[in-house]
Amino acid sequence: MKRNALSALIALALVGGSTVVQAQDFGNWYIAPRIGANFSDSSRETDTSVWGGVGVGVWVNPHLAVDFEYTINNAKFDDSSWRRGHEWESVGLGVSGRWFFGDEGAQWRPYIMGGLGVLRHAAYSGYRLAAIGYHENGWDPMATIGGGIQYNLSDNMALRGELAARYDHDNNTRGNLSHDLGYNISRESGYVDGIASVGLVYSFGHAAAAAPATPATPPPAADCHAMDDDHDGVNNCDDRCADTPAGTIVGPDGCPQKVVIDLRGVNFKFDRPKKGEHNIDPTLAVPTSDSIAILDQAVDALKRYPDIKVELDGHTDSVGTDQYNQGLSERRAQIVADYLTGHGIDAGRITAVKGFGESAPIDTNSTKEGRARNRRTELKVENP
Repeated sequence: MKRNALSALIALALVGGSTVVQAQDFGNWYIAPRIGANFSDSSRETDTSVWGGVGVGVWVNPHLAVDFEYTINNAKFDDSSWRRGHEWESVGLGVSGRWFFGDEGAQWRPYIMGGLGVLRHAAYSGYRLAAIGYHENGWDPMATIGGGIQYNLSDNMALRGELAARYDHDNNTRGNLSHDLGYNISRESGYVDGIASVGLVYSFGHAAAAAPATPATPPPAADCHAMDDDHDGVNNCDDRCADTPAGTIVGPDGCPQKVVIDLRGVNFKFDRPKKGEHNIDPTLAVPTSDSIAILDQAVDALKRYPDIKVELDGHTDSVGTDQYNQGLSERRAQIVADYLTGHGIDAGRITAVKGFGESAPIDTNSTKEGRARNRRTELKVENP
């Protein structure tokens, strides 16, 4: 590689920063005008010159952009050349690919590039050059490699900086000179020039618009049948008393309700139970099954309302002494209490077991039927 081209490549290795583009819609086109310097191969015997170009590019994918480019520079022959004072024009047409690294949405992205094309060389001034072997309008193949940086300024604008080495298969700059003119300059072909440039990239499209946010599906309306705000066991749809205090016994409508458990119909045989008798069935008046059914209903009610407590009171008819009847009434209350606890009711829910003897009749003791109704046990509910 010749002296000036080597200098350009060293500068490329030392350049700092990185390049990048904004996120692009694939298929978007852009225009990229550039300006810079052309470091001529020393064998051309031309000075460093202003270099310019314009490209039209398209994004192929998030990393690859392809540019179709036009370039031009007019290099003066250096002072040591017998051709000094004249310019040599180079016009280029080519296509380049640039591969960008990193995330497509990053602000800075480095890239490498490579391109192919053709260059036209012609004497820009001094017709005598063409006369002695410098062919005007001669087209030669070229290839370019390099790298650079691109920096995003906005959705549509970016800056691009690039250094490249260009191989020019030029056989016009040093043409076959006529020996009749007294020159002895050998023919050469093939030069490596260095190109440093900066440019502007203007995109005709925008970064892909963010997909519109899908509105959140509102949660389904709460089903009042599945809600019980006051925790009384009645759902909100059916609860007509929505703020009953905890522990309140409520009815099917959710409103406070006084629980009454009636043992009326549970009557005992005369002088039963005896002392030490614990099986309730033989002590009950006939039909025994009716009394048992009433007791079982009481068990169900107590299980349905686990917060209530009860008191059991035993009673007798007027036959017998007050002292005897007191003990008999207590035994009647206790045997019913034992039935309840034996069927799953916690003993702690029975607050008292009392006997009242013959002191609180509900019917006359003058008839057999009245005395039978007075031989009973009553259950008093203590609502919370």
